[in-house]
Amino acid sequence: MSVDRKTVAKIASLARIKMDEEELDRMVPEFNNIIAFVEQLGEVDTSGVEPMTAVIPQALRLRDDVVDADPLTGGNVREKVLANAPLAEHGFFAVPKVIE
Repeated sequence: MSVDRKTVAKIASLARIKMDEEELDRMVPEFNNIIAFVEQLGEVDTSGVEPMTAVIPQALRLRDDVVDADPLTGGNVREKVLANAPLAEHGFFAVPKVIE
């Protein structure tokens, strides 16, 4: 695949980047070099390589999901929270219906 000046101008227009004539001409070989590199990567045999999300193996650091018994920092304060609500129904915040 090869990129020409017209394609670079369209990409710049879609990206909302203003480029003059000299910049367009300078970007054509840059885009072609990038595409050539990506095509070169496609030739690499990766059939025996396992997919990975990071170069370094990582394990998730998990913690126990425990509700704090302290009434200031813990849970079970629904009544106090809803006391600040302008309107509450059935233990939940009530909000006006929004339809566009």
